[in-house]
Amino acid sequence: MLLRYIRYFLAVAEQGNFTRAAETLHISQPTLSQQIKQLEDLLHIQLFDRSGRTVQLTDAGIAWMSYARRAIQDLEAGTRAIHDVEDLQRGSLRLAMTPTFTSYLTGSVVGDFYRRYPGIRLDLREMTQDEIETLLVGDQLDLGIAFDPIHSPDVSATPLFTETLNLMVGGQHPLANRQEKLSPDEFSRLPLVLLNGDFSTRRFINRFFQSLSIRPRVAIESDTISAIVQMVRLGQLATILPQDIANIDQWLSPVSLQTPKIERQAVLLQRKDAYRSAAARAFIALLTDYSTAKLRQIR
Repeated sequence: MLLRYIRYFLAVAEQGNFTRAAETLHISQPTLSQQIKQLEDLLHIQLFDRSGRTVQLTDAGIAWMSYARRAIQDLEAGTRAIHDVEDLQRGSLRLAMTPTFTSYLTGSVVGDFYRRYPGIRLDLREMTQDEIETLLVGDQLDLGIAFDPIHSPDVSATPLFTETLNLMVGGQHPLANRQEKLSPDEFSRLPLVLLNGDFSTRRFINRFFQSLSIRPRVAIESDTISAIVQMVRLGQLATILPQDIANIDQWLSPVSLQTPKIERQAVLLQRKDAYRSAAARAFIALLTDYSTAKLRQIR
C-alpha cells in the first residue's frame, strides 16, 4: 500500500472536508477524491460517508484510522532512527515540562544537556500535563516531565523525585521571615495568586486544601509561573510553589505551615514502546543523575 494513501486518508478524517484536506496536502480536490476512492477499492470497503454536509468516517473508517495513525508514527520513528547519531554530534530532542519545572530544571538539567551536547537541537515546551500526554501519544514529543498520576494508558511514567511545595511570600510581605508556623485558619485568610485550573499543580493544591477542609482566598489566577513570581516578589500576595524555586530566588521567602508537608511525585513520561533516540537516552541519563542527587539531599 502506498504511503500517500494513508496520509490522504488521515487528512480527510481530521478535516472532515475534502476541499480543506486537499488544501493542507497542497493537491487538488479531484485528485484527493480519486486517491481516496482508489484506497477504498483497494480495501474493498467504504471509509467515508459523503452523504451529509460534512464528510464522516464510517465504522470501517473509524476502525482503520487508529492503524493508519500508528503506521505513520512508526514510519516517522524509523526515519528518526535512520538519522540518529550515536556520538550525539547532531540530532534532536522534543521535550515538554509542566510550568513549575521550567523554573528550576531548565538551568540545571537542560543547561547541562546543552553544554555537553551543543549539536543536539532541543525543542523545549511548557504546557499542561494533559497536553503533554496527548502529544506523547501522537508521537509529537519524545519526553515529558510531569507528575503522578497519569491518565493515558499509552504513556509510561518513571519516578524521578519527590517535589515539596511551600507557601511563599515576597520580601516586603508581613509574613516574610516569620519563624512561627502558620495555622490553617491564618492560611485560609491569606490572599493567594495561583496557577489556574488547567494545570495539574493547581488541581493538586486544590486537593490539599480539601484534605484540610480549607477554602482558600484566591485573589488572582495566572497561566504562567513567571507572572506569579513577579506578583509575589513585589506585592502583598502569597503563592504555593516548589521549594526549589525559592532556593534559587532570593526575593522569595518560604513560610512554614502547621499542616503536613505538601509533596508530590515527579515522573518522566514516555510513550510506551516508542523509539528512544541517542539524544533521548542521554537526557534521561542526566535527569536520572539529577534525581539521584535530589534524593541524597532529602535523606
